[in-house]
Amino acid sequence: MCGIIGYCGLSQAAPVLVKGLRRLEYRGYDSYGIAVSNRDIAVSKRQGKVSEGERDARSIRGKIGIGHTRWATHGVPNDRNAHPHTDCRGDIAIVHNGIIENYAALKRDLLERGHTFRSDTDSEVISHLIEEHYTGDLMKAVEDALPLLEGSYAILAIARGEKRIVAARQSSPLVIGMGDQEVFAASDMTPILEYTERAVFLEDGDIASLDPRGVVIRNSGRVVVRPTELIDWSFDDVKKGGFRHYMEKEIYEQPEVFSNTLRTLKREEVPKWLRKVKRISIVSCGTSFHSGLLFKYLLEEICRIPARLEFASEFKYFPPPLSELVVGITQSGETADTIAAIKVAKSYNCPTLAVTNVLGSSITRIADHTFYTQAGPEISVAATKSFIAQLAVLMHIVDELSGGTLTESLERANRAIEETLLLDMERAVACCQDAAHIFFVGRGPLYPVALEGALKMKEISYIHAEGYAAGEIKHGPFALLSEETPVIALCTPGPTYNVMISNIREMKARGTPMIILGEDGDWDLEEIADVFISLPSHDLVTRILAATVALQLLAYHTAEALGRDIDKPRNLAKSVTVE
Repeated sequence: MCGIIGYCGLSQAAPVLVKGLRRLEYRGYDSYGIAVSNRDIAVSKRQGKVSEGERDARSIRGKIGIGHTRWATHGVPNDRNAHPHTDCRGDIAIVHNGIIENYAALKRDLLERGHTFRSDTDSEVISHLIEEHYTGDLMKAVEDALPLLEGSYAILAIARGEKRIVAARQSSPLVIGMGDQEVFAASDMTPILEYTERAVFLEDGDIASLDPRGVVIRNSGRVVVRPTELIDWSFDDVKKGGFRHYMEKEIYEQPEVFSNTLRTLKREEVPKWLRKVKRISIVSCGTSFHSGLLFKYLLEEICRIPARLEFASEFKYFPPPLSELVVGITQSGETADTIAAIKVAKSYNCPTLAVTNVLGSSITRIADHTFYTQAGPEISVAATKSFIAQLAVLMHIVDELSGGTLTESLERANRAIEETLLLDMERAVACCQDAAHIFFVGRGPLYPVALEGALKMKEISYIHAEGYAAGEIKHGPFALLSEETPVIALCTPGPTYNVMISNIREMKARGTPMIILGEDGDWDLEEIADVFISLPSHDLVTRILAATVALQLLAYHTAEALGRDIDKPRNLAKSVTVE
């Protein structure tokens, strides 16, 4: 959730670090800081945005440094809780992403031994533990300190007088960028892409020494070699390209993303054992949970394969009886809960499948097989194109397991997304922007779309929104309907069309404004609706995709009308790498 950047090379470190922190802002943060080593270690950190103190941070001289954007877990957001953290003498500095679960006990012991703490964070214990083991070799000190830690971490450390960075990883992502006489470290590739496309992904238990000559990695006391991989994203991929926000850009990239993802999914690459599965369990969180729910509907309706969907955050602690395939869906490949769930599945000797957007991410090294989405870097915290790319993969799997049932639909889906991007949302936005509460309703496979639409609305507009299966509204939520509570209803041709119209009429009778998304030329719906949004609707696949994109546009334009910080909504992080 926090962002990490490190640099060691021939250039001044501070400008590279500050630029890297700006590129990591999309992950969500409340404070930031850098530490640069020259003759001494200089630290600049503060609460707030990088842009507010950028000038002071850039002025620090030195060619080795580490930086951090913090999303608070232990201790309130303020200057002293910001990273980096130093030891008692200021000779060692660290940045840390993750959670040290036994920090309280470690801190008590360190205080008894005379250490002075300057923050309320769990992370600061790391710098003091390294201090206790430091005798002039930073890598050895880190290696000796880490066994005392319980929890998750991605750590970068520097020490006065040493011309290197030491990195360590356990259940939290960390990538090394290999440049020309310079080396980088970061939470993900975003701040590194400008400098190099060569990446080394550290694995759990790895400790690495980074200097301009290269990287040495140790694990369990032995030197190990991790492969260097070429990343096919470019720096241009993460620019706004004339759009007002990254979210807007990423919404409009979805036709290409959907097509690219399908194009890279080869029939011959589908594992033979996948074609033989009898039951499937799906684990995921947030937006990925909604794509998983849609997958469940399609598997059961089209493939006749029973599927169970579980919140990954619950699965680790309350696993159901397991013997079948377990599918983990995670945009980043680093979602802590989903990774933990896949590990539980492995402990039951279940086959595991991952769906993710990030080559070399943690889940790809755990799962038996991985399907990659081709969304490219997604900068906005609110997921849009990564969701569409997940649907492309999951629909491809359904198509393969059903003997090609969806092939023709998938081939024309791209056009439906393009047509949806032309919709005018002005009247719907006017209906939503002053509301305190909004309901999103759908049935069958459009119910997960309603859930995702509600999530997008609450994430970026801060309007309280809830998604419901339409038939459930009368079981309690009816009490909340009023003239001030808009309902957004998804109603397209299908087995529930007539009963859905009945649900809509029941809600309309309570005086609630109705925004209805339906098929072009549906005069019955247009007559009921206060605002009717006409969707391109050829088949189930295009209805799902068109409704998804329409609700993304509605949330985006509503948030824009309210003046929200769309790409960086308050309190949220892009990649949730802690439980």
